[in-house]
Parts: sequence; structure tokens; C-alpha cells
Amino acid sequence: MKIAIASGKGGTGKTTLATGLALSLIDQGPVWYLDCDVEAPNGHLFLKPDFSRQVQAVIPIPQIQSERCTSCGRCVEVCQFHALAKVGKKILVFPQLCHGCGSCTWNCPEGAILEIPNPIGVLESGLTPEGIYYSRGLLTVSEPMPTPIIRQLKRLETPPADAIVILDAPPGASCSVVETLRGADYVLLVSEPTPFGLHDLKQMLGIVTDMGIPSGVIINRDGIGDDRLESFLDQNSLPVLLRIPFSKELAMGLAAGDSLIRVLPEYRQGLRNMYAQILEFINQGKTS
Repeated sequence: MKIAIASGKGGTGKTTLATGLALSLIDQGPVWYLDCDVEAPNGHLFLKPDFSRQVQAVIPIPQIQSERCTSCGRCVEVCQFHALAKVGKKILVFPQLCHGCGSCTWNCPEGAILEIPNPIGVLESGLTPEGIYYSRGLLTVSEPMPTPIIRQLKRLETPPADAIVILDAPPGASCSVVETLRGADYVLLVSEPTPFGLHDLKQMLGIVTDMGIPSGVIINRDGIGDDRLESFLDQNSLPVLLRIPFSKELAMGLAAGDSLIRVLPEYRQGLRNMYAQILEFINQGKTS
């Protein structure tokens, strides 16, 4: 079971929910937590893993072999990201735009392109005190492409068949979020009852609908804002799986590095019930 936790904006409590869910399910089977917010990962602040493995994340950057290149321009034509350009009789490479897809190399009729590994960050993994397998990506500052490192993070190790995999997505609705959600069985959309929360929830609903992934909504900071979010959810028959109240006690606990279920222990059972509801929904879909 792969569950992604996403939000159209930062600061809605996405990691709060992801870490709380991971801690609530440790007796349900192996729990794997992947922090895919590679530009600002912070799940480790709550789960406190002991990192025992670190590997370099790289993408292959094309290098043109001028002695073999005929400047036919085929590599420029196939590059979706405009990372190559033909200037006169010379092919220029712009590494900052390269996604490392390899299309230019595969399509070069002269075999004039070599791929040079370009480090973009690191991947780290280890176990938490509770036995949760924790892994994260760390994108090097100034590197512009988070998507390749997320893709490599998801392939770092293969979870066991009975593992509960929790994917903590980056904020926003960019390519890096889409890459995180790819392959997920269910998406938890964390929102808040504010105009910004509603706006960004609509963006995320568009993404999960296009990707064909079932989803449910969690309302964090319930009790603030206005009723526009509730009206939208009612009109569109969108399920609210959990509500977490606006709480100074919770805010202070999270700021001190405590988890949701340590500050509010009663939510452990609520998260377990929510997981059971998701599991039942997924199993019904497989048998229908």
C-alpha cells in the first residue's frame, strides 16, 4: 500500500499528518517513510532516524564529442526541455535545463554524445527508534531539478510486499509533486479552511483526477477561516477523512519536535481508523 500525503501549498500540516500516520501504523506491518520534499525535508525532525546509508544522486548530462558530431541537430529536435541548442555548426548544452532523460544520446545518429554523471544531491536512509524505514533526498543548493532526485529516491530500495509506504510530497502542484504521486494507491490531500487552502486544494484535485488516483481530504486547523472550503467539499461530495482542530498546544508541541500523536494521543486511533477506511476502499476497488 502506497499512500501519498500532498497539499497544494506549504504550511498546511502535510508532514505533521505523514509522520503521525507512520507512527500510528507501526504495528500494522513494515512502515516505510519517503520524504520527497527534497528541497526542504523535515520529516526527520519528528521521526528522528539514524541514517546509516548515504548515496550520491546524479543525472547524466550530455557531452558532445565534436570530432564525431555532424551538427545534424537531431539531438536538439528530440530534447523536450530545450537543454540543447544548435548555434551555427555547433551544438551547445545547457546543464541546468537537462533532465537526464537520455533522448539526445539515444537519437544521435553518429553516436557523438557521451553521458557524464552530474551530482545533484544525496539520498539518505536509516531506521527510526520505532523501526520505521526512513529515506529522504537532499537536493544540492543551486540545483534546479528536484524531480530526478525524487525518482531516484523512490527506487533507492524495494519495500517488502506487505509494507505501508508513506510518501511525503513537496508542497505546491509542480512536476516534483506529480513524480511523488506517480504509483501511489491513494492520496491524502491536506487542506485548511482558508481561501488559500481552498484554491490550492482545487489545484491538487485536478492533478489526482488527471492521474486517476483516488483521494480523500484532511482538514487541518479546523475552526479557523470561513465556510467556503466546507461548501466546496459538500457540493462535490468529497470525503473528509479526518479533522484536526486549530490548537496552540499542538503548534507548540510541533515546534518542539514532538509528533501529532504524542501531543494529541487520541489521534492515534483516528489515524488508524482512517487507514482502515482507505484499505477497505482500495480492496473494494480490486474486487469490483
